Amino acid sequence: MIFSIRMGSLSKIDKKVLWHPFTQQREWVLNIHESPLVISKGQGNYLFDSAGKRYFDGVSSLWANLHGHRVPALDRAIKLQLGKIAHSTFLGLTHEPGIRLAEELLKMVPQNLSRVFYSDNGSTAVEAALKMAFQYHAQKSGGRARPVYLSLKESYHGDTIGSVSLGGIDLFHKKFKPLLFRREAALSPHCFRCPHNQTKMNSSFYEYRGEKPRPGDFRKETGCRWECLADAEKILKKNKGKVAAAIVEPVVQGAAGIYVAPPGYLWGMSWLCKKYDALLIADEVATGFGRTGKVFACGQEKVQPDILCLAKGISGGYLPLAATLSTEKIYRAFLGKYEDFKTFFHGHTYTANPLACAAGLASLKLLKERLSGASFMKSIRALRSGLERLSRMSQVGHVRQAGLMAGIELVQDKHKNLSYAPAARAGKKICMKLRTEGILLRPLGDVLVLMPPLSSTETEINHLMGKLEHVLAKRI
Repeated sequence: MIFSIRMGSLSKIDKKVLWHPFTQQREWVLNIHESPLVISKGQGNYLFDSAGKRYFDGVSSLWANLHGHRVPALDRAIKLQLGKIAHSTFLGLTHEPGIRLAEELLKMVPQNLSRVFYSDNGSTAVEAALKMAFQYHAQKSGGRARPVYLSLKESYHGDTIGSVSLGGIDLFHKKFKPLLFRREAALSPHCFRCPHNQTKMNSSFYEYRGEKPRPGDFRKETGCRWECLADAEKILKKNKGKVAAAIVEPVVQGAAGIYVAPPGYLWGMSWLCKKYDALLIADEVATGFGRTGKVFACGQEKVQPDILCLAKGISGGYLPLAATLSTEKIYRAFLGKYEDFKTFFHGHTYTANPLACAAGLASLKLLKERLSGASFMKSIRALRSGLERLSRMSQVGHVRQAGLMAGIELVQDKHKNLSYAPAARAGKKICMKLRTEGILLRPLGDVLVLMPPLSSTETEINHLMGKLEHVLAKRI
C-alpha cells in the first residue's frame, strides 16, 4: 500500500513539473488510465518500478546499457574514482581515467584512428565531428570552405542543430528547416522498401551477417544495382570539392526503424568517399560496443572511417560520456602557433568526466570478455530463432536483425504490405501489452525495437521472444 501511494504521488508531481523528451505531454498528463511508470531500481538485466514489479529491460535503457544494472565491476570503479575526485575540467588539465580510457579505446577501434576528443552525448560527438571536418578542410586548403555534407534519407544523428541538419526523419527535423545548414540526402540502403528493388525482397526476415565484403556479390544474389550507392555517388560527383564529409550509421540506421544495410554497402560508401575526396564520418553512437556482433560495426566490412563518433555504451550506460575519434592526418591540420588560431575551439564543461571515464574503463574490460564468450553468440542465435518465428505472424510485415539489434515492423495487411494509420498507435499498444507481461520496449512508430543488454542470457532472450509471440498472436 505504501509503495502504491508513493508511486501515485510521484506520478502526480511528475505531471505537474516535468517535460519529457519525445513525449506528447498532453497525452502524458491527461491520460488518467495510464500512470507513468516510476522506476525505482535496477538489478542485472531488469528494472523495478516503485511498486516492486520487475521488467526485462528490452531496450537497454535507450540502447545504452551493455552489461545490465548494478554491475559490481562498474559500481566498484565509480566508487573508487569518487573517493579521488568526481569532476575536473579537461580544458588545460588532464587526468588518469581520461588518459587510460582513450588509450584502451584506440586499441579497439579501426587502426587508422589515433586521437580521442571527449564530449557528453551522441549529439555532441556528431557536432564535434562536423566542426572538425569543416575546419580541417578550411585549414588544409588555406581557407577555402566546404559547406556541404552528405547523409542518408531517414538518418538520425542527434538533436542539436548541427546533427539535426544531417537528419532525414521529417517528423523530428522538418520543423527546424529554416535553422539548418546545407545537407545532401542519398537514398537509404533499406532493401525491404527500396523503390528500385528488383526482387522486391518479400522475405519477412532479414539478418545482416556480413560475410560479403564487396557490393558486387550482393548484386548477383538479388538483382540489385546498388542504386543507393549510385545516388550517393551522383551527389559526391556533382559537389566534388565542396563536400566536407559523408556521415553514415554503419550497418544499422537506428532511429529510422532499425534499417539494416546489405553487406557491402558500408565498404562501397567508404570507397566513394576516397574517390571523391570527402571525409567519412561513422556514427557508431548506437551500433558501437558489440551491438552488431563486432566491437564496432565498421569492423563488419573492415572499413576505416576518418572520424568515428561514440557514445551510449561507452560508459556501459552508467554515465553521460561520448568521444569523437580522428586520424592523425586530421589532428595535425589543427597544429600551429597560437597566433595562427588553428586550435579546435570546441568543448564542454563535463568533457572527460572522471567518473564516466572510470566506468568506461571497467565497461571495456567486461566487453572484451563478453564478446569472446560463447554465451553472447548463443543469445544472438536465440534472437534470430525467435525473430524467424515472429516473421511468419500475420501482423509482422518485416523483421531485421544485426547482432543483438532488431526491428519488427508491424503492418495492418501483410499481403498488401499496408502500414497502420498513425492514429492506430499499433507499436505503442503492443508495448503497453508487453509491459503487463514484464517486458519494457519502446517503439519507433510501428517498429518494435529490440536491443537487450549484451549480458542477456539465452534463456532471457527466449523468454522475451515467447512473450512477444504471445502478445502478437492477438489482434491490435
